[in-house]
Amino acid sequence: MKIKPLADRVVVKLIEPEENVKGGIIIPDTAKEKPQQGEVVAVGPGRITENGNKIPMEVKVGDRVLFGKYAGTEVTVDDQEYLIMKESDILAVI
Repeated sequence: MKIKPLADRVVVKLIEPEENVKGGIIIPDTAKEKPQQGEVVAVGPGRITENGNKIPMEVKVGDRVLFGKYAGTEVTVDDQEYLIMKESDILAVI
């Protein structure tokens, strides 16, 4: 992995939802919604509080996570799309 997140940031690889279309209807790529789940591929060391204590990360590499629709910043590395987001943008671990 060429991306090393800082502080409480997490790098997430997007997981595309399965396309189970009933009735033979084909949905074009432009009408599809942005995926809201992914796999954590890198985590930062954790946030440091004002008094110098480090708060460890709750997620770890390999976790499947759910996040908000507009969370994070999209980046492309080696033709693979990733999201870099704060740990607080993650809603749940699946």
